[in-house]
Amino acid sequence: MQPRHTRSALALALLGLGWAGWACRSTPQEPPPPAGRWWKGNTHTHTLWSDGDGAPELVVDRYRERGYDFLVLSDHNLLSRGERWFPIDGADKRLPRARVDELRARFGDAAVEEREIDGQPRMRLKTLEELRARFEAPEKFLLIEGEEVTDSFKGKQVHINALNVADVIAPQKGDSLRAVLERNLAAIAEHGRANGRPVLAHVNHPNFVWSLTWQDLASLAHEHFFEVYNGHPEVHNDGDATRPGTEEMWDLANTLRLRELGLPPLLALASDDSHHYFGDGEKRSNSFRGWICVRSTALDTASLLAAMRAGEFYASTGVELADVRRTRERYVVDIATEPGVTYTTRFTGVLADGGERAIVLAETDADPAVYEPNGAELFVRATVISSLPQPNPAPGDPAQRAWCQPWVPPAR
Repeated sequence: MQPRHTRSALALALLGLGWAGWACRSTPQEPPPPAGRWWKGNTHTHTLWSDGDGAPELVVDRYRERGYDFLVLSDHNLLSRGERWFPIDGADKRLPRARVDELRARFGDAAVEEREIDGQPRMRLKTLEELRARFEAPEKFLLIEGEEVTDSFKGKQVHINALNVADVIAPQKGDSLRAVLERNLAAIAEHGRANGRPVLAHVNHPNFVWSLTWQDLASLAHEHFFEVYNGHPEVHNDGDATRPGTEEMWDLANTLRLRELGLPPLLALASDDSHHYFGDGEKRSNSFRGWICVRSTALDTASLLAAMRAGEFYASTGVELADVRRTRERYVVDIATEPGVTYTTRFTGVLADGGERAIVLAETDADPAVYEPNGAELFVRATVISSLPQPNPAPGDPAQRAWCQPWVPPAR
């Protein structure tokens, strides 16, 4: 099948008739794909330790059984450590007796500890170390310790996931929204330096209660990761009639970062932000809606975070990719296609001498999809859209898709 082109009039005028655009052909001189394989994981997960409704062992086991390679438990302002006894049939109804019985049936009587405290039956929550002992396996499944550092400013919410922490990082507060953002990101970075360990922070769901603008995202100096997709039903991934969705925010922010601020482009994750493990639907924050695939030579925390910092990952709500590579000459997206499913790859970008808004530079149904720049682009990124809908979508566009990281083509 010959690829089809879609370009705006502005793109055509600026690029001129001599633009090669993109082509779908093999080039023997191309370097081989980077070493390593894809590892699938979710970096934003809640349990009974904070405001989720699933016992930690149930949550971990479900992700492991679903084929995930790594998982970050990221409860609010705490870690899964110490001794905590959760009320059974308590006022918040998050742990009814029937669910305790289900845990016994799933994991065995000895795996569930109960005691009565002040007349209230309670169940002890499993710590991360206990979960690691039960579920981790070399090169098969990994748990990464995380925290959703949860802060605010005058009702605006600042939630940042810190991956691979050694201790709890307290919310830093601040005298402005951006100060809250930067103080927390700086504290996470300093935590990694002080503890001699790699850490990575990503800003969560910017449109949650319409808290962050694209200008706020553009200003981030201490880190450059954010969620372009979040599976919670109240985060407005698609924006509304007057406010941009997260994809448009991504492009607007990167245009400002690259053109004026001298900052690296934002890299994007997809996550579940899972809270609800009993009952599906648009009004519930369920598992398996969004994830990342990281290309790494090993399934360990240091290797995964290093690969993410190198941009060797993509975000997905259902589309699987065989390869993504960016060489000096081309941006290649190779889809792991499913029979009977159609895919459209859209190359989106901003022209160096154009406006601030992104345009569709090219669009193709071919696999692999290849974009060849001519030097007029400030940046290019790729989105693959499937003909399949998500099986249990959050509100908004339910099409399965994958987002590849932005690429700044070399100067010509």
